[in-house]
Amino acid sequence: MTDSNSPQSRDAIYLARLQDYYADWKSIPSYSSLCEVFGIASKSWVKSILDRLGEAGYIERTPDGMWVPTRQFFARPMAESAVPAGMPVTVSATQGEHYLIDEMLIDTPSQTTLIPVKGDSMIEAGIHDGDVAVVEKRNLANVGDIVVAIVDEEFTLKTLGKERGKYVLLPANPAYPVIRPQGTLEIFGVLIGLIRKYRK
Repeated sequence: MTDSNSPQSRDAIYLARLQDYYADWKSIPSYSSLCEVFGIASKSWVKSILDRLGEAGYIERTPDGMWVPTRQFFARPMAESAVPAGMPVTVSATQGEHYLIDEMLIDTPSQTTLIPVKGDSMIEAGIHDGDVAVVEKRNLANVGDIVVAIVDEEFTLKTLGKERGKYVLLPANPAYPVIRPQGTLEIFGVLIGLIRKYRK
């Protein structure tokens, strides 16, 4: 167990405060402002903290000497054990590896787009109004894939199906009909992930 007063533990606290500041303001502030963020009085102490965070790979200097975040700065801890949806299990306070959310969801950044979901036609597939669909742009999909399709010049998010040799789009809500295109059906992309933010 790490001593809460050890330099490593204190730097973890300083990193967390810096991450929260960056989330609000998208910048790393001056040394004098960081004194307030970190809750310390010495600019030299701030410099030492930033130097250590730099050595640890969380931040780096630009050619003109400004501190900026690295990719590791945005990594988030993944718990060592999963949370079951059934019976409770013993809780472990230990954290596993750190991951970048972008890397977990996206294989090909140049071919990936985020699309807000509107409506409840896919509710039984766990896709809710207000979610953000992570979509890999490609014009080929398999039956059973959840796709963003262009049907008669309108976009929709549905499961790709097939009836009598023709492609159809299946909702995941019995209140909505199967879409049987009268004209064109074009696959814009395939759903590869979903983002949902729960609010209080």
